[in-house]
Amino acid sequence: MIVCVCHRVSDRDIEHEVRHGCTSFDELQDELRVGTSCGRCTDCARDTFDVARACRPSHADAALVARGLQVIAIAPAVQAQVVG
Repeated sequence: MIVCVCHRVSDRDIEHEVRHGCTSFDELQDELRVGTSCGRCTDCARDTFDVARACRPSHADAALVARGLQVIAIAPAVQAQVVG
């Protein structure tokens, strides 16, 4: 879905930036210019960014994966389950 018509930024573009280390909405705006022209997409872009950040594994989860362990998200109340 196109989030920012002015700069032709999609939800996939935002998710890609988050997967590749984007950690703040300001940084996202610097990279993609999303929400920097007319501003109508800012709320949607911020929501899309927040969801993508929430779905991204934490640094602790990434460390477990790097050691060859599988991390499975279970529910919002439970952070993760490690399967070795």
